[in-house]
Amino acid sequence: MSTDPHDILTACTTQELRQRRSVKWREFPPDVLPLRIAEMDTPLAEPITSALSTAINRGDTGYALAGRLPEAFAGFAARHYGWHPDASAARLIPDVMTGIVEALQIITEPGDRIVFNTPGYPPFFYWIQRIGRQVTPSPLADGPNGHRLDLDRLERDFASGARAYLLCNPHNPTGLVFTREELAQVAALAERYDVRIVSDEILAPLIYPGGRHIPFPSLDSPSAARSIALVSASKAFNIAGLKAALAVPGPDAHADVAQIHEEVSEGAGLFGVLAAEAAFTHGDLWLRRLIDDLDDNRRLLAAQLADRLPRIVYHPPQGGYVGWLDCRALGWGADPAQVFLDHGRVGLSSGPRFGPPGHGFVRLNFATAPARLVEAVNRMATARDRADAGADEQHG
Repeated sequence: MSTDPHDILTACTTQELRQRRSVKWREFPPDVLPLRIAEMDTPLAEPITSALSTAINRGDTGYALAGRLPEAFAGFAARHYGWHPDASAARLIPDVMTGIVEALQIITEPGDRIVFNTPGYPPFFYWIQRIGRQVTPSPLADGPNGHRLDLDRLERDFASGARAYLLCNPHNPTGLVFTREELAQVAALAERYDVRIVSDEILAPLIYPGGRHIPFPSLDSPSAARSIALVSASKAFNIAGLKAALAVPGPDAHADVAQIHEEVSEGAGLFGVLAAEAAFTHGDLWLRRLIDDLDDNRRLLAAQLADRLPRIVYHPPQGGYVGWLDCRALGWGADPAQVFLDHGRVGLSSGPRFGPPGHGFVRLNFATAPARLVEAVNRMATARDRADAGADEQHG
């Protein structure tokens, strides 16, 4: 492994990565290049390594308290977003999805309708149903310039009796970063129809040049004041397995977040808290270098697809590190990820898992070395050639 701090996405060899025990590198056979799970092929940022090593050396492996994590996040939010959340009102949770579930159970009742945009993060579908609420998909508009928020559709969905809107910003899987103007319109609709907002902001630190993350609770709006944001260092600093996140309320949602039971907070990991404290306090330089590398990769993916697979439509994301690839012109039906796996031995996320608007799409994680990204596109092109050859034989 490279020790050059500038060498983030190329620091780990493929052989070293295949020794990892996480899902990304263990779910497929060794001949598959995995680009499905949202983990990055990076070493840890040095401040995180130092914090965890210190804890291990002193045997500090017990149960977690929030410690200085809320204050560390508040400082990060002030520097990066111009937002000054009340650290004393934040509640420690194991991960963002747990926080979403807890918030929705507090602010809605069984049977209530929960809106979220599709294509949508797959766990949103089954967790909302699992807690006895109704899923109300609100498709994004899909146009020649990529996806965008469809405010007219959102208003119809709010007006249909929705009680809450699960906002994902930046959006997974499209990589959309919603503007202040769009979010202000969402806030106005939420106020008009008495819809509570729960905002998944797990990808917020990963915004590319030209964009800016606007935390929903930071808006000057009654519905924003009543909103709850879920935040974490897990995606931006590649520490999802360490388990620590925060539920951060708007000014008028403190009592709601205070209802999150202490048993939920006890599910967080001490290493997650220590790592996130270090990331939010001392990780800015590492994060800037990572975003530079990811920016190069999102553009490299565009160039490679244009050259090798021009029938695939790809709009580089504004945030996050996944590409949402429209493969419908290949004519492979609803789930092209299976064709890429069978014929190219590259593992991608299946579009239909993100709802009906994902039919014909795949999600590709480009947080890897540029050489592996090029190899992935080459494998995808091989799959295209083999699938097309097989189709020709059948028609022959």
